[in-house]
Amino acid sequence: MDPEMPPIVTTQVIPEDRLPPGFARTLENPPDPPAVPRPAATVVLLRDGDAGPEALLLQRHRSSGFVPGAYVFPGGRVDAADADPRLLGRARGLADAPEPAAPYWFAAVREVFEETGVLLARDAAGRPAPDAAGEPRLARWRERLLDDDATLLELLEAEALAVDLHEIVYCAHWITPLAEPRRYDTRFFLAAMPPDREERLDPREMTDALWLTPEEALRRFRDGRLPMVFPTVKMLESLAGHGSVSRTLAAFRGRPVTTVLPRLVRTAGGIGIVVDD
Repeated sequence: MDPEMPPIVTTQVIPEDRLPPGFARTLENPPDPPAVPRPAATVVLLRDGDAGPEALLLQRHRSSGFVPGAYVFPGGRVDAADADPRLLGRARGLADAPEPAAPYWFAAVREVFEETGVLLARDAAGRPAPDAAGEPRLARWRERLLDDDATLLELLEAEALAVDLHEIVYCAHWITPLAEPRRYDTRFFLAAMPPDREERLDPREMTDALWLTPEEALRRFRDGRLPMVFPTVKMLESLAGHGSVSRTLAAFRGRPVTTVLPRLVRTAGGIGIVVDD
């Protein structure tokens, strides 16, 4: 039987050496007024492995302005072009996905493609789109997107592709704590890695890629070998124990999503997260 998602722990403390450098550095002197959170989308790509479902974790470049060196899921902020209403004509299943707003879904697809080269889209015959690792034409589209020289709409129209939102599951909503100078209003999604596809990192932002079961990722995190931030840790905890990718997606599909705006506190043991009821 698939376990239910565990309740969010009211207080959790992470030693500072297991967090990215500089995390919560403004805790004692937070910005006033707080930074306005930017809309963002993050996707947990899943594949079946010998020990169970594995999630793709990417390491952010150490020169990154946000959680440098941390292992994260593919994702980033929502761009203005993600709200182009013409994208609605390139989506299947949007009527069955009232939450969140459409730009988050399109940003999720675009960010995964930009950061991994994997395009979560299908052609008119229902076949998964090729990846940028094996298709030079899509590799050129990826470079254009990364250079802000093209949009997701242009890519989908030119390649006669559509995004099938039935294959993507909305699963969590986190807002960066008020104390952080860079804040994001982030929607989390789950999606299966298309078969026979290969991720290829963008070295300008990411320096490493790992496919790990949630249990192994959490073990490395607790051993101090895999720096992560609270939402990533909590997401991995909720993904543990489902047995397969299909069962994981089924467990989260249609489940109510609660917005989480945590508070950070400094304790003797490290940085604590508090989620108020």
